[in-house]
Amino acid sequence: MRTLTNPLQPRLPDLPVRSVHEMGLKELERIRLILRGGSVIEWRRLHFKTRDEVDRFLRLCQIDPENAHDESWARAILADAVEYLRRTFDYRVTDAVAKPAEIHDLFLYASGAKAPFRHRKIACVVLKVMHVIQHIEGRDLLFKIAVSEAELCGLVTEKVMAVADELREKGLPVVEFADSIKTRESTITKLLAKKETVAAQIYDRTRFRIVTKTREDVLPVLYFLTQRLVPFNFVVPKQTENSLINFKDLLKLYPNFAGLAEELHLDLGYEDREQRRHRTNQFSGRGYRILNFVVDVPIRLDAFLPPPEQDHRPRKGRIGFALVEFQISDEKTAVENETGENSHERYKLRQRQQVLRRLSRGLVVPKKRRAKATPA
Repeated sequence: MRTLTNPLQPRLPDLPVRSVHEMGLKELERIRLILRGGSVIEWRRLHFKTRDEVDRFLRLCQIDPENAHDESWARAILADAVEYLRRTFDYRVTDAVAKPAEIHDLFLYASGAKAPFRHRKIACVVLKVMHVIQHIEGRDLLFKIAVSEAELCGLVTEKVMAVADELREKGLPVVEFADSIKTRESTITKLLAKKETVAAQIYDRTRFRIVTKTREDVLPVLYFLTQRLVPFNFVVPKQTENSLINFKDLLKLYPNFAGLAEELHLDLGYEDREQRRHRTNQFSGRGYRILNFVVDVPIRLDAFLPPPEQDHRPRKGRIGFALVEFQISDEKTAVENETGENSHERYKLRQRQQVLRRLSRGLVVPKKRRAKATPA
């Protein structure tokens, strides 16, 4: 198994842990994005204030601005986005945005932190298109290089568990941080159980369970992950199940959040409307509480590629994505989730009964027997 020892791996500067009371609009928007399983395509602006903030974010996305190859690749993605907007929608993209002195400038324009401030809207539009193109290239790269699913799982597990060690070293109150990979049988059952699921949508092949000491500890841990592991823009939309934390309650609990309601991208009723339209997991018990979300974790794939100076591919991206599921709860809730109707055994039984109904409709039904739940 190849490791993450990689001279091209961008280094992240250390940052102190931020408590909820120290958080502002930037942190609140990123947390809300995860809690509701939203998309940055819906955002109207970014929240970077300094070049250093942007630099750190780029490194979190596995892009090293000081590496000439990475900088050239980022500008190629930018040029593609500008070309798309000009050709498809006849957008007038100013040269200050299309050819910025630094890639960092694009993010500062989109945040309204760099003059001229009239460039904010077009910079946001360009970054949204770049976000999509980067995903296309990352997925395409995985199809074209010799990396197995097991190797990719190994790389992302190594990366996540290194951050888990950091989390503990920082003294964050985490009771459990463990990885698990869905069994083949469990994956087949899930795909058969849900009507809207197809074989191409196995979002939780690699999973990590995180249990914090108290419910109040969830937000600091969640935000730490966005600083060290999970770029907020790579949350997979519509794949979040959140029955643990009510967003509107956060604004009531924390005075520093209360005054930010008018500045949010989306109105406060958004989550309520979404919850009415989309049911939570139908197989979970009524008292089951969890924050479950899926992320495209960016992974450097230099170990599977020639050195940059010998790389003659027309598209020279070196960053792929590994889909990872995170399940977060507090210790008290985790215990309650394993009792009565909420237990994993009851969950698997309800799921298997649904599969049996779907498979047997109009066909021969097997003899009734009490099915034993198979661990994920």
